[in-house]
Amino acid sequence: MKLATKLGLAAALVALPSMGLAQEAEAAPDINPYIFTTLLFLIGGFLVFWMAAGFAMLEAGLVRSKNVTMQLTKNIALFSIAAIMYWLIGFNLMYPGDGWWVAGWMGPWFSTTSLEPVGLAAADASLDYASVGSDFFFQLMFCATTASIVSGTLAERIKLWPFLIFVVVLTGAIYPIEASWQWGGGWLSEMGFSDFAGSTLVHAAGGFAALAGALVLGPRIGKYNKDGKTVPIPGSNLALATLGTFILWLGWFGFNGGSQLAMGTVGDVTDVSRIFANTNMAAAAGAVAALLLSQALYKKPDLTMTLNGALAGLVSITAEPLAPTLFGALWIGAVGGIIVVLTVPMLDKLKIDDVVGAIPVHLIAGIWGTFIVPAYNSDASFGTQIVGIVAIGAFVFVVSMVVWLILKAVMGIRVGEEEEINGLDMAELGMEAYPEFSKS
Repeated sequence: MKLATKLGLAAALVALPSMGLAQEAEAAPDINPYIFTTLLFLIGGFLVFWMAAGFAMLEAGLVRSKNVTMQLTKNIALFSIAAIMYWLIGFNLMYPGDGWWVAGWMGPWFSTTSLEPVGLAAADASLDYASVGSDFFFQLMFCATTASIVSGTLAERIKLWPFLIFVVVLTGAIYPIEASWQWGGGWLSEMGFSDFAGSTLVHAAGGFAALAGALVLGPRIGKYNKDGKTVPIPGSNLALATLGTFILWLGWFGFNGGSQLAMGTVGDVTDVSRIFANTNMAAAAGAVAALLLSQALYKKPDLTMTLNGALAGLVSITAEPLAPTLFGALWIGAVGGIIVVLTVPMLDKLKIDDVVGAIPVHLIAGIWGTFIVPAYNSDASFGTQIVGIVAIGAFVFVVSMVVWLILKAVMGIRVGEEEEINGLDMAELGMEAYPEFSKS
């Protein structure tokens, strides 16, 4: 055999493995987008989970000491109920897949979009998006947040078990149905409605449910005197309320940042960083606006207004945290802070008793944030935004009102006068948050 032929054969033999490796490399899928998007959902999810602690601390600080244990009980119970109901029914109502009815009622066993019955899958076969487990975990946190909003408004006079029954309905059906209209590819999504992370789908929805409950429940004893004037009822611990606000602020980075829903490209990661910056700016602007306006109106700055101003700024930017400039996030959040200071006394004039200010923060600021989306997002229109706000608001308010009225008629939703005066901690639970303090 000639030398040239031998050399050619040797080169071919050497090239065969490398050719096989090249073909194998070409065939192998790029798993990085799957990995990083799954990681985004998991990190965002546990940040939003931490918001549950924020709501608990905020509410515990803004109610009187005789009702603190009740608020803490409600918050851990509502999150746990949400986790079960969203798995059992809600996730598949929100993302119905191919079999809507079966998925809606028998989710964990028969749905094409549910988690595997044997447990969370380690990975999905397609590797084209993110793991089902991470998606479920992330979306669950939004469901639980909606219920947390209702808890604070109705504090200090509602019975525990009727409230928790309402949470079952809210997290298992009401929230998943209205959220599916947008995030489940429903009719609002097809119409062009835009709500990036849930100013209306989560926050205003929770506010509408809380408003319905407040109207049925009525104000606390002593909140409004015979002359119609409002009697201030200070909270028990403003340090806890402030801690709760900072925890919520922290959790909101996961709430909005995770709603990018992708972290597999340079562009996605860059967008997440812009969302973080805009979210923070809106919160800061809301706090400063509320601080300055409360000083101007009441001659002294109001801490509770400032705390709720920061939260209103966060709610306001949630509908579109990506498109605005930093200055855009600043003025959108500042308007949210102004809304809180102006609407809290408006609710008192209407004799709607909202203990923690959740209706101004989540409902009214949520509507504002959703309405203003087209100012920076050219794909949205003011008309479509109004349609979405009205549709979601009407559905959640009417259904919530019906549920509250049924609960009131069947089992009663409000504690007795003596129990309310003595405090729900002892009347409903038989334990106090600060027993040494109360005895002294």
